[in-house]
Amino acid sequence: MLDKYFEVIDRDASTVSTYVGYADRHVRPLIGGLKVGALDGDVFDSFYAELRRCRAHCDRRPRLDHRTSREHTCDERCRDHVCRPLAPATVRQIHFILSGALKRAVRWRWIPASPIESAEPPAAPKPNPTPPSPEEAARILNEAWKDPDWGLLVWLVMVTGLRRGELCSLRWRDVDLVRGTLMLARSIGQRGTQRWEKDTKSHQHRRLALDDESVALFRAHRALCEERARAVDASLTDDAFVFSRDPDGSTHLLPDSVSQRYTKLATRLGIKTTIHKLRHYSATELISAGVDVRTVAGRLGHAGGGTTTLRVYTAWVSESDQRASSTLFSRMPSRPAPTSRARPALDAVHPYEVVAHALAEEIEAGAWPIGELLPSLVSLAEKQAVSVSTVQRAMKLLESWAYVQVVTGRGARVLP
Repeated sequence: MLDKYFEVIDRDASTVSTYVGYADRHVRPLIGGLKVGALDGDVFDSFYAELRRCRAHCDRRPRLDHRTSREHTCDERCRDHVCRPLAPATVRQIHFILSGALKRAVRWRWIPASPIESAEPPAAPKPNPTPPSPEEAARILNEAWKDPDWGLLVWLVMVTGLRRGELCSLRWRDVDLVRGTLMLARSIGQRGTQRWEKDTKSHQHRRLALDDESVALFRAHRALCEERARAVDASLTDDAFVFSRDPDGSTHLLPDSVSQRYTKLATRLGIKTTIHKLRHYSATELISAGVDVRTVAGRLGHAGGGTTTLRVYTAWVSESDQRASSTLFSRMPSRPAPTSRARPALDAVHPYEVVAHALAEEIEAGAWPIGELLPSLVSLAEKQAVSVSTVQRAMKLLESWAYVQVVTGRGARVLP
């Protein structure tokens, strides 16, 4: 039944591949050999109970989970098996796969009625988006901007909430730098070594407005890409990919590679997050700023006119009458400008100059990581045994030397 169902189902190739993977790992080993007519509520309840017990479907006897199925010498990565249940969302997904197949079986007259109607799948888990905080987002951006191409990519996800496949499929013909818009009509699918171009997840085209800063960044990126193309006697066409490893933009980035690079970046910063959670960041910042749910849904590409957005981001929903692109830009962490520290020789006369030189030496010694805020003015004043106003003047001097960036209401952030 499942084999025939996967042959005729009208779904995206990546979706069918996911369904087949669930069937191979969980359905076939447990109930795959049963006749369709023998399925009933008792079978499904026992099946779901086993999925909730152990995702590896062990026989309950002690065993070793090896790090690889190939010939190897066991080390600390080969550990005693510990049963871990499948996530409720995954069990529900398997339930819906079986439900769809059994409905087809009824249409094919294999069975008179679907037995899965008497089964009870796990309750739907409550959405709990966990976007990075504004401070974490600022640290991530500061680190990403060390590579201008990578910095623009991370910036764009924060501003627009693009999915990684949509980001990889972006071509220069989709970027209107005159009107300041992005057209999203495609996505890159990837399953292992296979990759293909497909429709967006909701099968909808959408046009997003860009803020002035993003348009300026796109212009600078376009100029850089054209310069790289000329260096190899090539030209940058409108069909070229915006983000590419080739000078002529002939190939796209891989979604999995984008995720892996972002995860490594976050790990270096000690932040536990994924690139998908930047979509949550974009959505929650917009909603918290007062943008209406339908507008947020349109920017994220959610189907249903905002139903999904309302369900996932209920905690952040509020009334709004502001435009999405300008509002989000006003809340985005600032992009660090190219800096070159220029500290004069120590010839201090005033106390604030002495404090500024002392703090500059601590920054150079790595007392505070790049992107982090310095301690409060009060604590610095106590440490240096000066007044708060003296520290304030020292901060202005440090900013003129390009050691820090003063952020109104938050403090001074260490620059690269």
